[in-house]
Parts: sequence; structure tokens; C-alpha cells
Amino acid sequence: MTPPLLLVDGHNLLWRSWYGFPARITSRDKTRDLTGVFGFFALLRVAVRELDLPPEIVVVFDGENAWGDRTAVDQDYKAHRPTDPEAMAPIRALADVERGLDLLDVSRLCFDTAEADDLIASLVQACRRATPRRQVWIMSGDRDFYQLLDRRTRILNTARKPGHRAIVPTEITARYGVRPDQWCDRTSLVGDPSDGIRGVHGVGTVTAARLLAGGLTIEDLPSSGRLTGRIGDRVRDALPDALRWRSMIRLRPDHPLPGGLVERRPSPQLPTAAIIVEALGLW
Repeated sequence: MTPPLLLVDGHNLLWRSWYGFPARITSRDKTRDLTGVFGFFALLRVAVRELDLPPEIVVVFDGENAWGDRTAVDQDYKAHRPTDPEAMAPIRALADVERGLDLLDVSRLCFDTAEADDLIASLVQACRRATPRRQVWIMSGDRDFYQLLDRRTRILNTARKPGHRAIVPTEITARYGVRPDQWCDRTSLVGDPSDGIRGVHGVGTVTAARLLAGGLTIEDLPSSGRLTGRIGDRVRDALPDALRWRSMIRLRPDHPLPGGLVERRPSPQLPTAAIIVEALGLW
């Protein structure tokens, strides 16, 4: 049986690891903060243990110049995110995390000019073509991945309580009133402050669901008869912006991928985070 494919949003997990523990984890001599690397492997192990079968794991990271294409379209894209040394502190753990993944023989992927989101979308698309019946899990707290959900593709969010960590298409429809394939249209209307997407003033989840009901897209709205009143005027006026925002929200599933990255066999079993940190000589 082909094992499930677990695609890990590496930077998302790294930030969660750095900030998600109640106390700092340090080396025995208290000179090194190991929270990032310890937390990364501890949470990754939690994710693996959530699945019914041992998965094949691919950890995907953002490139250093990953945002260039989208900031060329809109300079507000992620422009609000702080870049001072303290805000970027989780990056201190990246080199040790990469060493740990290599030690464990867990695949990792990064391209200088590519966002991890687009690489993960490309891996999902490649898997759908090559092994359409294979179960794919995306480990991330990033809602942009909702657009990829289908019968075989699910999201695993270990920040949720046990028993509620799997996110499936029906949850998106029940909670937001749209299908996964409408997620980008919905977000371009509502906005996403985490990515610098302003959205249309006055449009929230309920209004967006009403406008997009029945599978409509942004292009359908002017002729839908639904753009009435002040909100309708605002949406009509903002349509060019909404189309631009949607183009940034949409993941790009066509990035070239290295051959042999996905082997259709389970990754080696993960030891505890403490054992990995010890093997790296960090304690």
C-alpha cells in the first residue's frame, strides 16, 4: 500500500516551535536556546503519530527571495511583517533543523525564489497526476492551503485539540459558506491581514458566502444581481483590486520539482526530539 504523503510547511512549523512552548528549552549548560529545533521535531512527531499509516515526509521551506513575484504585483504583500532580528529569531534554529532532517533521512525542499506554499501546491498537483488515490496531508496552520483540499488532500493542524486536527472540505463549507475551490475568491473579498490583503471594506464571512453562493467567482458578481446597496457598490468598485489580490492568494502548482524527491515509501521512523537533539550534539 502506498503510504500517505505528509507535506510540512517548514517555516510555519519553525515559528510555531519557537513560540509555542511555555518555557524555553536550553542546552545543559544553559548557553544555547534549543526550543526551535526541539519543538520542530517534537511537533513533527506528533503529526506523524496522528496518521493511520507511517507517512512519507517532505519538509518544504521558503526561499530567501520567495516573495519577489507577488510583491512585484502588490507592494503591500506581507510588507507589514517585521524583519528585525528579534522577530526573525526562529531562523536561528533553521540550520540545526536542516541537519536533523538530513540525519533522519527526511526529504526537504527549498528554492531561492519560491514560497513553500507554491512548492507544496506543486507537490500536491504532481501527486494527483502520478498517484491520484494517494492520501496527502499538509501540516500547516496557514489557511491559504484550504484551496487545495479535496477527497484525498487534507490539512493537519497540530495546534488544534486531539480529534479535531484534520481539516477536510466539508469543514470549510460549514464554517465559511464556500467550497475550497472558492477560497481565493472569498479571501480576496474578506481580506487576509497576515498577507497584507486588505479585502473589500464591510465584507465579512457572511457577506462573502452570500455573494459567492452556488459556486460563483468574483468575475460572476457584476451580472449576478447580488451587488446591491452600499456593499454592492464597494464590491463593484473594488473588483480590479480583488482580482489582483486573488492572483496573489492563488497557489501556483507548476513549479519544477526535482526528480526522485517523492519515492512512495515511508520515511524512517522518527525518534523523540530529545534523541534527535542529542544526536546533533546540541545538549
